[in-house]
Amino acid sequence: MEIVDTQDLMRGAQLLPDTGEPGFGVYVHWPFCAAKCPYCDFNSHVRHQPVDQERFAAAFLKEMATMRMLSGPKTVTSVFLGGGTPSLMKPETVGAILDGIAKTWHMPDGIEITMEANPSSVEAERFRGYRAAGVNRVSMGVQALNDRDLKFLGRLHNVEDALKAIKLAREIFPRMSFDLIYARPNQTVEEWERELKEAISYAVDHLSLYQLTIEEGTPFYGLHKAGKLIVPDGDQSALLYEATQEITEREGMPAYEVSNHARPGAESRHNLTYWRYGDYAGIGPGAHGRLTQGPQKLATATERKPESWLEMVERDGHGMADQEMLGFDEQADELLLMGLRLREGVDLARWQQLSGRDPDPQREAFLLEHGFIERIGNSRLRCTPAGMLVLDSVVADLAC
Repeated sequence: MEIVDTQDLMRGAQLLPDTGEPGFGVYVHWPFCAAKCPYCDFNSHVRHQPVDQERFAAAFLKEMATMRMLSGPKTVTSVFLGGGTPSLMKPETVGAILDGIAKTWHMPDGIEITMEANPSSVEAERFRGYRAAGVNRVSMGVQALNDRDLKFLGRLHNVEDALKAIKLAREIFPRMSFDLIYARPNQTVEEWERELKEAISYAVDHLSLYQLTIEEGTPFYGLHKAGKLIVPDGDQSALLYEATQEITEREGMPAYEVSNHARPGAESRHNLTYWRYGDYAGIGPGAHGRLTQGPQKLATATERKPESWLEMVERDGHGMADQEMLGFDEQADELLLMGLRLREGVDLARWQQLSGRDPDPQREAFLLEHGFIERIGNSRLRCTPAGMLVLDSVVADLAC
C-alpha cells in the first residue's frame, strides 16, 4: 500500500453532507484488545501471541462477498471499524479491508470512514498510515481525564498519553471524537463539570458520554454484587446527566442522541444509520447486521469467538451463527427503540407504515401530559429531556 503525504490528503477532505436519510453502513469488527477492561462486555479478546492479520483480512473480504449477496447492490454511506481495538491493526490491514469494501459495494469519495482507537495503542506513524488508507474520522476511547480513574477503569494509558493522542488526531484526521465514562464511584457533579469542560476545550467536534453501567459477566459486576464497588444512585446519576446536557448545550455541542454530542454537522453518520433504522452489513466476529429483504429485514449475528469465526468463514464463506427474518411488527419496534434515542425523533409515517396503526391515543396522551414526549408538527415524535431519563419506559409504553 502506498503511503502518501498526510497534508495532501487533508486538502479537499470535506465529508459529504448528512442527507437525513438512513443510508447503508458497513461495520467491521476487530475483536482483539491489548487488555480487557473490567467494565467491558463487548466482544473483545486478549491474545498473547501475534494475530495473523493477513488471514483475518482475507476472511473479512470473504464474508463481505456473502453479505453482498444478501444486501444486493448498495451505495455505502459510512464505514465503521470497531472492536475490540482496531488501532492494533497494521495500516496495511486497514487498507486491505477498505479496498475490499470499495470492490464489494459502491463507495463514493467523501463518505465517513471511522476507526476506533485507544490512546495507548497508537503512534504518529500508525495514525498517518490509517489516514493514508482512507480513514477520515477517529473515535478514541479516552474514558477519563484523570489518572486515578483511568487506573480504576483498567485503561492502559494515562492522561498525558491521551492528550498527545488527541493533539495528534486533530492534526491528521478531518474529524475526531472521543469517549468519556461518567457516573463513576464517588464522582461529584462539580468534578464531572470540570472534566467535561476540559474535554470540550480540546476542540473536538464530537463527544460520546456514557454513564458507567455494571454489566453481567464483567469483573465490575462481581465487585458490585459483593458490595465492593458502589456507583452513584439514580438521583445522583440524574444530576450528572442533567449537568452533561446543560454544559454541552451551552458549549455548542448539544446531544443529538441520548449519549452523543456534536457540533452542527459533525454527528456520526454511521451511528445515525443505526438510529434511523437503516441497513448495515456486520462483518467480523460478533458483528450484527440488518439487511432489507423485500418487505422483511434480515437480522444477522456472527460467531463471537474469533478463531471459530475464522474457521467458519474459511469453510462456509461466512461466520453467521444466527439469522432471523423480522416482520413488520418487529421492525416497527426496532424503529421506535432506535429512533426515540435521537433528538430528531421518529418518523411517524414510517412507523405507522410498518406497525399498521397509530400510537395508542391514551398512552400518547399520558406521556404528553407528563412531559416525556412531544410532537414535532404532525410528522415526528420525540422524547423530551425528561423522557430521555426514562427512555426504556417510554419506548415500552409506545410499543404496546
